[in-house]
Amino acid sequence: MFLQTFLASVVASTYENMRVIIADNGSTDDSLDYIKQYYPSLEVLKNPVNEGFAGGYNRALSKVRSDYYVLLNSDVSVSPGWIEPIIALMESDIMIAACQPKMLSWYHPELFEYAGAAGGWIDILGYPFSRGRIFDVCEKDEGQYEDSQPIFWASGAAMFVRAKTFHELGGLDASFFAHQEEIDLCWRMQLAGYRIMACPQSVVYHVGAGTLPRGGKKVFLNFRNNLVMLCKNLPWQEKIWKLPVRIGLDAISAWKGLLTGDTAFFVAILQAHIAVLKRIFTDYHPAKPPGKPLTSLEGVYHQSVVWQYFINQKTRFHEILGKKAQ
Repeated sequence: MFLQTFLASVVASTYENMRVIIADNGSTDDSLDYIKQYYPSLEVLKNPVNEGFAGGYNRALSKVRSDYYVLLNSDVSVSPGWIEPIIALMESDIMIAACQPKMLSWYHPELFEYAGAAGGWIDILGYPFSRGRIFDVCEKDEGQYEDSQPIFWASGAAMFVRAKTFHELGGLDASFFAHQEEIDLCWRMQLAGYRIMACPQSVVYHVGAGTLPRGGKKVFLNFRNNLVMLCKNLPWQEKIWKLPVRIGLDAISAWKGLLTGDTAFFVAILQAHIAVLKRIFTDYHPAKPPGKPLTSLEGVYHQSVVWQYFINQKTRFHEILGKKAQ
């Protein structure tokens, strides 16, 4: 159980004006008994059913009044003084709606961690990647991303959000259940005029899952949610050509999996595409306010990261951006 390993570091955080709240999302293990025994003073918000990352956080945060929320996974270890630099950064600019710390691997702390590394970006076709992580390649932390910079998305594993903005924009999209809902939220924040930042002066260590298993519900959610996010947030002039391109690229990936014997991967992508088409023709609702071109937002790579990675064999952020890492 991750709580036994990591909760102590969170409770020991030095930020004075802090409340640690356990949002239990229909857990079936003995985590609540552990908290009751070893941390009886902590607040617990218990959800009787598992509504996923998105729905669970929405329900819990609707009951919490605060200036800022920190969405923190149970498999994250925090470093001393990790809260102060991010709050200071967000206090310096009211238009910063979300921020993430530098995220390193718990198992290999010299490496950036898959889920967010030093801040999330997105390419012209909607593929997410990070400063320090391109697809499955996680860079070694050599101090190359030590400046606070605007990014496209902040990792949901350790995400600071301005509470007022979170509620104004309707929180996370509960229909996503899990995977990429934080990217969708950050996209909507940018469409509303806010900024997303990375603050490497704050450091956390994430266990994470690394590369997701090929096949099953995780693959279905990743492919479905990414396409739904494009449907919601792209202006129509971009949707009409980017969605067919993305579906075609997904199909290539699916057929490659099938030809190599990974039937579950193929089926998961097929089911994701069916779900997206059903949503488009039944209950599709675009984000508000829509209409901003993707390239007008921060943290966007104006070319294809897929092309750079798979064809040009560029595996580091600064190689793909064509400039020295910052």
